Amino acid sequence: MTIEVSSPAFENGSAIPSRFTCDGLDISPELAWQELPEGTESLALIMDDPDAPGGTWVHWVVFNMPADLTGLPEDVGRSPGGGVDGNNSWKRGGYGGPCPPQGTHRYFFKLYALDAALELQPGVTKGQVMREMEGHVLAEGQLMGTYSR
Repeated sequence: MTIEVSSPAFENGSAIPSRFTCDGLDISPELAWQELPEGTESLALIMDDPDAPGGTWVHWVVFNMPADLTGLPEDVGRSPGGGVDGNNSWKRGGYGGPCPPQGTHRYFFKLYALDAALELQPGVTKGQVMREMEGHVLAEGQLMGTYSR
């Protein structure tokens, strides 16, 4: 099953406005989703950039958001929707906007509907979250935006 993830700030495959990047306010964009499957107990959100020169750069990791959440407001801050912050590639929790060294990069906002809450502490890595999610993903969806410098 696929979750439809969207944002009023940009369309899938289009440019992310600079206000949501390191060149602007560096705040998170508003996100919305629908069609969560029955049995969803928690949600996880990971934003990353697979085009980073040194390998995938993680911009945002949040898990254990409540299953009744239908989106996140703009500039949501830490622990969005009551979720738990993991660490991004800057080794801190919260959102870190697009900031490519050069060229155009793709940024994926990936949402996962899980059949359980994850038994993890704040500050874990994307890899730890992905391992803990194994066998618990009921559905997923993504929104991809680009940013150029």
